[in-house]
Amino acid sequence: MDFLGKALVIAGKDLLTELRTKDIVTSVLIFALLAIIIFSFSFETSAETTPLVAPGVLWVAFTFAGVVGLNRSFTLEKDKGCLEGLMLCPVDRGAIYVGKLLGALTFMLVVEGISLPVFSVLYNLPIFMPGLLLVAVMTSLGFAAIGTLFSAVASSTRARDVMLPILFLPMVVPILIAAVKATGTLMASEPLQNTSTWLQLIAAFDIIFLVISTLVFEFAITE
Repeated sequence: MDFLGKALVIAGKDLLTELRTKDIVTSVLIFALLAIIIFSFSFETSAETTPLVAPGVLWVAFTFAGVVGLNRSFTLEKDKGCLEGLMLCPVDRGAIYVGKLLGALTFMLVVEGISLPVFSVLYNLPIFMPGLLLVAVMTSLGFAAIGTLFSAVASSTRARDVMLPILFLPMVVPILIAAVKATGTLMASEPLQNTSTWLQLIAAFDIIFLVISTLVFEFAITE
């Protein structure tokens, strides 16, 4: 099998495991929905303030929910010995990384697809816009790219639940800032060129995260 085929097999294994257990999506979805609902009662929303506050609320919910999902993904692999089994297979380490990345990205997109309609109802904002969906997909890709790498690193430590946010969140701040800014401009119906700058920044971080993470994953996964 070629590189992509092996990666798809690994991603399919993660998706099949999740369909049977529903551990990751359930916990991440509950976390994201709770954060969105709690924030909706914490702020006094109005036509003027909601577009200013809502983008930050949305990406804070997605960020911390994503950290929970990434942590549980590699924790399950490590505890059940599946990670060692993957490493013993005659598979390129890069294929393992891409497969885990595709699985994490799928989980994030499913949670975002369910959470966005709830967010739209609570904050009375239009979210079914092509630009906003593009921002969500591009940001989730960069988030999952760097998150998969650091999740592999944290899974080998004793304090892995604490270590992942400490290592991961400082690295992902630039792409999250760009996502919040791009989401804000879209919700405020500003000119497209205001959003394109932030989209280009997100795309640049996606490429950097993907290239670097693919190159160093082999060393990160080896104890």
